[in-house]
Amino acid sequence: MSKQAAGEHTRCEIFGQPDLWQSVYQLILAQETDLQLFLTPLLQRADLQILLTGAGSSAFIGEAAQGIVQENTGIPTRAVATTDLVTYPTHYLQAHHPTLLVSFARSGNSPESAQAVILANKHCRELYHLVITCNGEGQLLKKVSFDPRNAFCLVLPDAANDKSLAMTGSFTSMLLSILLLSDFRNIRANEARVDCIIAQANRILDRRKNIRLLGEADYERVVFLGSGPMLAIARECHLKLQELTDGKIICKHDSFLGFRHGPMAVVNAKTLLVYLFSEDQHVFQYERDLAREVMRSDRIMGTVHLGRHLPGDPHERLNIDLDPGSKGLNVIPATLIGQLLGFYKSLALDLDPDNPSISGTINRVVKGVILYENRPNYTDTP
Repeated sequence: MSKQAAGEHTRCEIFGQPDLWQSVYQLILAQETDLQLFLTPLLQRADLQILLTGAGSSAFIGEAAQGIVQENTGIPTRAVATTDLVTYPTHYLQAHHPTLLVSFARSGNSPESAQAVILANKHCRELYHLVITCNGEGQLLKKVSFDPRNAFCLVLPDAANDKSLAMTGSFTSMLLSILLLSDFRNIRANEARVDCIIAQANRILDRRKNIRLLGEADYERVVFLGSGPMLAIARECHLKLQELTDGKIICKHDSFLGFRHGPMAVVNAKTLLVYLFSEDQHVFQYERDLAREVMRSDRIMGTVHLGRHLPGDPHERLNIDLDPGSKGLNVIPATLIGQLLGFYKSLALDLDPDNPSISGTINRVVKGVILYENRPNYTDTP
């Protein structure tokens, strides 16, 4: 297969995201009345808690969204991976606490997705479901019974259901959905924010030639750094580059402040550091200090600046300065830097980005998961 033909699905799914986000926004507007009937009474409850759950990249959606959702709704919000919830349900589910369980699923066919819902239904006296999925035919919606009185299923446009192995448009469209829904009262006013992230994404995509050249550079390790919600995006970028290169590039992620506390030891002369800078000026002060500290090091191959430009960095390989104005939604276009680096490095390594796992270790839908009966001391009924 030629390099031009390899990864065609992945390429289209990465570059199609700006149009996809506009479709997601229009889809939510079209269901405005039904969403309002479901969400309004729930989000007015002072005793409600919100759990954001998914597996793999879908879990990282919850991590990126949890702080913003809590800020938008004023409701305690926590991200819990289904892979954690299935093994230790009583650590996360509170029987006597009204709960909105938000499930993110690209295919809806991961075994843990349905099992997490089943366990929550058994354990919680008062449970509500918001399912955000890219596949209306997935097992999550087929096998799990959702009462329309306490559940809402948002099935995203077909283009969100990636054909390739790596989650790209599915990740960003599900993340956009929950961020918009958490600020649902301002859904029409937020059109300007959606337009802003589309413009930011197009600016990143316009630098594809520079990113391709960077993908062909001789690095062996990549570290993505972010703060707050952007830390989860750093984690998603870490996964994206590592899985698209079949593990040949070793990746890490951390916060700017946390990086000093041991993880900086991973940096060597073959390391690329990717800074996912915050729009928040107060947060940026901490990030800038770490970046300036790295400037004085000679143990690094290069840096990438996304969001802001920090002049004077002798290691800078790429800078993409983005106009602010997304007010928290900038985590969505920031994800593209990991996708693009992964895509171009995968091609440089003569892999097929659509299916980079030569050994078959990684699959589009996880395999090998056996679900076991509840432990003896776990009560099925509250």
